[in-house]
Amino acid sequence: MPQSAEHVLDHVELFRGPEYQQMLAKKKIFENPRDPAEVERIKEWTKTAEYREKNFAREALAVNPAKACQPLGAVFASVGFERTLPFVHGSQGCVAYYRSHLSRHFKEPSSCVSSSMTEDAAVFGGLNNMTDGLANSYKMYKPKMIAVSTTCMAEVIGDDLNAFIKTSKEKGSVPADFDVPFAHTPAFVGSHVTGYDNALKGILEHFWDGKAGTAPKLERKPNGAINIIGGFDGYTVGNLREIKRILELMGIQHTILADNSEVFDTPTDGEFRMYDGGTTLKDTANAIHAKATISMQQWCTEKTLSFAAEHGQDVVSFNYPVGLSATDDVIVALSRISGREIPEQLARERGRLVDAIADSSAHVHGKKFAIYGDPDLCYGLAAFLLELGAEPTHVLSTNGNKAWQEKMQALLASSPFGQGCQAYPGRDLWHMRSLLFTEPVDFLIGNTYGKYLERDTGTPLIRIGFPIFDRHHHHRSPIWGYQGGLNVLVKILDKIFDEIDNKTNILGKTDYSFDIIR
Repeated sequence: MPQSAEHVLDHVELFRGPEYQQMLAKKKIFENPRDPAEVERIKEWTKTAEYREKNFAREALAVNPAKACQPLGAVFASVGFERTLPFVHGSQGCVAYYRSHLSRHFKEPSSCVSSSMTEDAAVFGGLNNMTDGLANSYKMYKPKMIAVSTTCMAEVIGDDLNAFIKTSKEKGSVPADFDVPFAHTPAFVGSHVTGYDNALKGILEHFWDGKAGTAPKLERKPNGAINIIGGFDGYTVGNLREIKRILELMGIQHTILADNSEVFDTPTDGEFRMYDGGTTLKDTANAIHAKATISMQQWCTEKTLSFAAEHGQDVVSFNYPVGLSATDDVIVALSRISGREIPEQLARERGRLVDAIADSSAHVHGKKFAIYGDPDLCYGLAAFLLELGAEPTHVLSTNGNKAWQEKMQALLASSPFGQGCQAYPGRDLWHMRSLLFTEPVDFLIGNTYGKYLERDTGTPLIRIGFPIFDRHHHHRSPIWGYQGGLNVLVKILDKIFDEIDNKTNILGKTDYSFDIIR
């Protein structure tokens, strides 16, 4: 074998060795391959309008949906609270997926435990798993709170989290007054944004409506503070820090609910931080007294905002505030609700973004884009592209619904650059493939999984979204606010200029436009 301690090969080189090439050739024979000419014929047919019609007619099959399952969102929300350990009532394999997904994106360890349900629990119920799991988690990891969610297995057999947690406390797994909020998050419906919403609402219910019989319901005493919810966001580190900076510039008293910006960006200084940052439990309880709760992502927080409104708060939601107008709306709302003036520093930042857009408009104007991802992300990016004079031709969200589609279409219809553009709710990346072949665009915006569409269709990919596995540290920079809009503009322009260079670099043939200055 070519691998040795003196000369370690990574997978890029390792599988090109003769031993592996021979193994792969034998594997292909074993799989009883079809005739290559027939494979090529079908491959070309799948690029046609005829195939697209059949593709969009399918109902019982999803091919590479651009979403994850509810418990992933629940884990993401839970780690945003002070010394909180996410506890997923289900199998170990499910939790390994959530941890690896978050760790691979943020390049940070992601802590989460499971009740380790197996076949016996699937038959007899998972009460014993819950009782033992809570006891072990409390003793080993010393959290201040354990936030419980579920997987498919627990939901299919109908385990009652409220009853299980009460029984576990009666058996001494954790103290009677220990905080164990919960949410049912069945993975076979909804998506990670639904799970985020369910988990956050469950945590607020626990603190605001009484702690499972151990504390009374809180009486709201309104103050002038504002609660901010970021939603499920792959850029939570950069975005929440940018929102905090804006709030501090405006002098607004605030609480960031589910603030996971620190735990996904811990330093390497000799100390392992299993828990870092997060909204304190005291602040979480006191958040009931806030004047308003503002969400940066409407479709991530529908239940949570409704819950806040039921408790007498003003609620406002946005759709991933990228760019000029979206940031304007957020800052004007913050000023209106808080009564604070908009500082000159933010006005100057706005002017710099306007200047940058004007500097680069000739290169972005008229370019066609396809976008996929979560509902709010797609809306925010499409709105910014319209501001830039670009055309968001295909906007696809697997976890978008009919209401999202209607709002998207209204946005597209509001601009001359949105004419003929289309929103696609409930569709997957195989649908996007058909769109890219039958109605080609200049660029594709989405997460890492779009690299296969880039290779297949030749559409250059701009990586924005979750997850980003094959590039590092994007999450550390904001894409919200005026500064975030500038960051997104630079991402788009870099790809545009790279493509221009790639197409004009043949010496003496195409290099007449291989410019140094653009």
